[in-house]
Amino acid sequence: MKSKANQSQGMLMFRLTPTQSFAIGTLKVREIIPFQPLTDLPGSHPTVIGTTSFRGIATPVIDMAKAIGYKPVDKSEWESCYIIVTDCQRRVMGFLVRGIEKISECDWRSIAEPPQTLGTRAFLTGVMKIDEKLVQLLDVEYIMEHIFPSDPDKLHPVLSDVDREKLKPMNILLVDDSLTARRQLSEALDSINIPYYVTNNGSEALQMMKNAASAGKPFDIIVSDIEMPGIDGYELAFEIRSDDKLAEAYLILHTSLSSDISVDRAKQVGAHEALTKFDATELVQAMLRGAMLKTSGSSVKLEGTPTNY
Repeated sequence: MKSKANQSQGMLMFRLTPTQSFAIGTLKVREIIPFQPLTDLPGSHPTVIGTTSFRGIATPVIDMAKAIGYKPVDKSEWESCYIIVTDCQRRVMGFLVRGIEKISECDWRSIAEPPQTLGTRAFLTGVMKIDEKLVQLLDVEYIMEHIFPSDPDKLHPVLSDVDREKLKPMNILLVDDSLTARRQLSEALDSINIPYYVTNNGSEALQMMKNAASAGKPFDIIVSDIEMPGIDGYELAFEIRSDDKLAEAYLILHTSLSSDISVDRAKQVGAHEALTKFDATELVQAMLRGAMLKTSGSSVKLEGTPTNY
């Protein structure tokens, strides 16, 4: 069956230096506003240049260039800058950038891993060409984790010994292009001694699932990010559900997008649940629901035909 999943997504392109273009997915963007006066935030991270009021919410503003290792924006430049307001990982945040270029549609399949010539900076999740120009896709989760580290209580799940034993036999696959997210997922399961496999892209995840099914050891639970280069989480869900050999996997879409993603919408492409990063107990409880469904003898496959999202 040919995938009906929409493989393209809007990318907001902007400048942090005079010559280099960067981008983030528009699903993370709430608004773009011209620079406005900031209030100092004593004791904050060095990259936080102050706070502004966004629709009645006190919103920290980060110098994004400084946050990822480039020349900071001088105060004399602020008046000509823009603030990108994001809604990511349950937090509203502003990023100061030197200029906005445009919003462009990009096929996730055209996004490649960063070439070695760009170094190994963890804040890059991919590169793409738009209008023959190399654009670097930023890992917003990594930036935010560096500036506002996660609450340790959110990283270590609370799980009873009985429930742990229910989850332990499950063949689990974690899929996320963000280095920070993979570390969080791994730490959460390592802390409760649950085995798992992990990959950084949907294409490899799909192949791993097919190989496991062919070997007679199919994956029981898949936890996948939504925004990923290559095959994104929505298309991965569609492909899983469209293949009878894979369709008995319990699929959880796990995203940094803080906007509401309904279970109904997740089911449209073949997922059972959709959760916002990162609450380890919430995630593990969702995985436990999948484990209990798998061991109950009931079919995990959702009814109906997966549709476009």
